[in-house]
Amino acid sequence: MARRSRKRRPAARAPAQAEPTAAEPTAAEVRARRRARTEEKNAAVRATLEPLREGERPRAVTVAAVVALVLALITLVTYLSGADLSDGQRPPLVLAAAQTGLMLLMAYGLWRARYWAVLGMEALLGLVIVIFSLSAVSASGIGFLIVAGVLIPAVALFWFLVKAMARIQMPRRP
Repeated sequence: MARRSRKRRPAARAPAQAEPTAAEPTAAEVRARRRARTEEKNAAVRATLEPLREGERPRAVTVAAVVALVLALITLVTYLSGADLSDGQRPPLVLAAAQTGLMLLMAYGLWRARYWAVLGMEALLGLVIVIFSLSAVSASGIGFLIVAGVLIPAVALFWFLVKAMARIQMPRRP
């Protein structure tokens, strides 16, 4: 099949860069204005937030505390029942004890609405979201349903914990 040749149009010349006039703001001024508008919006949102009262915790943090406690109990029961890993070996006692202890510590911190515990749970949920998202690519059938059954609640809890962290203020240094 023959190709037709076309006349090429002369390339449009870009106009020479003119110096910014008094009417045109510079890039630095535009960035400064954007930063100021963003900070105004952030300040308005912060003004609407109510700090937590003593002993109060957001619902998402309570749910996360229960999830951490359930994960600790599952780890403990799984180890005590003698479950094997995929290669047919039991996990070492130190590993099971460390995981259980970490989840219990996180559950305690979440129950007390501590910033570090919410941040730790978000990190754990972030890892779960990444791992299950990657495994969703190759999942099919019942495997996909299992992945979706873990991924959807993990994403929802992550989202609500981010919103709850706005109310849980980071502790002040002495």
